[in-house]
Amino acid sequence: MKKTALIFGLSALIVSCNQSVKQQEDTEDSTEVTVEANEVKTEEANTATDFNIEDIAFSTADIGDFPFINLPEGLRSMNKPLERKFDVCFFPINGIMTPFEGRLYKIYVTNERGEEYSQRYFEKSMEDYLLSVGAVKVFDGEITREEYDRYHKQDPNKGNDGDIGYGGEEIKFYVIRSKDKGNIYIQFTSNNAGGKLNVLLEEAFKQTITKVTADDIAKELTEKGKSILYINFDIDKSNITAEGKEVVTQIAEALQKDKNLNISIEGHTDNSGNAEHNKKLSDARANSVLNALVTDGIDKARLTAKGFGSENPLVANDSEENKAKNRRVELVKVN
Repeated sequence: MKKTALIFGLSALIVSCNQSVKQQEDTEDSTEVTVEANEVKTEEANTATDFNIEDIAFSTADIGDFPFINLPEGLRSMNKPLERKFDVCFFPINGIMTPFEGRLYKIYVTNERGEEYSQRYFEKSMEDYLLSVGAVKVFDGEITREEYDRYHKQDPNKGNDGDIGYGGEEIKFYVIRSKDKGNIYIQFTSNNAGGKLNVLLEEAFKQTITKVTADDIAKELTEKGKSILYINFDIDKSNITAEGKEVVTQIAEALQKDKNLNISIEGHTDNSGNAEHNKKLSDARANSVLNALVTDGIDKARLTAKGFGSENPLVANDSEENKAKNRRVELVKVN
């Protein structure tokens, strides 16, 4: 009986040892597999950072005109779209918000009145259409809070209509490369309340600023009876800056070339702030130009100055760009 018990105990010990060895081997094998899997994932992530637009094949699809995308049936832009002829927009390259420049379009997406918004409907419509016209998905994932903190102050449109790129926000980013249209960057995001869409047609910046010359001023006064100028002043003051004085010098040269030319100097502002203050400021600035011209040798009898504040805008004061156009000095021929 004792002998039988001893044999049974030894057998149990051997089985137990074998199981321990097997478990250890399984654990080692599992560890090796895990390491290998992590190495593959790391390699894929590193590859994603090497984004190069030249690696994307050209689309041959007819994609229409900018902004190239109509919203799915039953959806609309919540507010007036943000549209810029030239601006910057940040798109996620492997989760890193990267700036691209060109023509920009941004909107909030919502449902038509009476319709219920469907996140899946918006995303499915966008993805299927983009793939059908040869778009390539570059990123589909979340922006971290750390990434938002790093870049957001660089974005001049943060917080504006349709803005994308906040911490924890899931973004889908596609690129269309077209021989006819150029490089088109499209990103969108959505939740159960609404969506956002950004489209950027990549374009190089074109400088349009040219130096104002005496000949330009004289020609406009002769042909149009008016010359619209943008003279720089200190903020909320009538002091002419160094750049502004260069323009005044050109006005003086134009008047010196034509001794019979008399002008009215008219100051204008946008509609920001107090109307009475703006009128006084525009009057002071017009008189600053007059005094500077007298200093440059122009007879004061040939000059008059008056400020109109925001009474006579060139364009509607409905954007920062238009407000800048309204902050001007006009020279008006009076003889």
